[in-house]
Amino acid sequence: MLTIDYFKKINCPIKKELLEKTVKFFSSETKCKFIAAEVAIIGDNEMKRLNYQYRGRNKTTDVLSFAFREDKKIKTDFLGQIFISYQQIKKQAKEYGVPIKEEFVRMLAHGLLHLTGYDHNTKTKEKKMFEIQEKIVKKTLL
Repeated sequence: MLTIDYFKKINCPIKKELLEKTVKFFSSETKCKFIAAEVAIIGDNEMKRLNYQYRGRNKTTDVLSFAFREDKKIKTDFLGQIFISYQQIKKQAKEYGVPIKEEFVRMLAHGLLHLTGYDHNTKTKEKKMFEIQEKIVKKTLL
């Protein structure tokens, strides 16, 4: 079962169908069968505030994930919340020379991977996480 609640706090042309398609391929790549998450599209000001409040970094970022069951003691299908700065996605897409839609899918996949325990705090973990992330991006955009 795949359930995504999608909220846009700023103007953003990304449709919920793209999120659902991304989640479908995320599920197949990670073998995560039950997914419920909230995805909020926000602006840089709100992202900067959240990044400072929860990570102590006084700058904007592209994606923040807040896992509901980080300690693995809570038994639920609700993975957590993902906040994506659409303004940052547009900047990064231009910087990397990729379509905005591709960068959006990449950051959504990145956030979902964090919600399910993936991290990139070592070279080995980074390689594994980014390989899965890019598989999801390619499959979603085919």
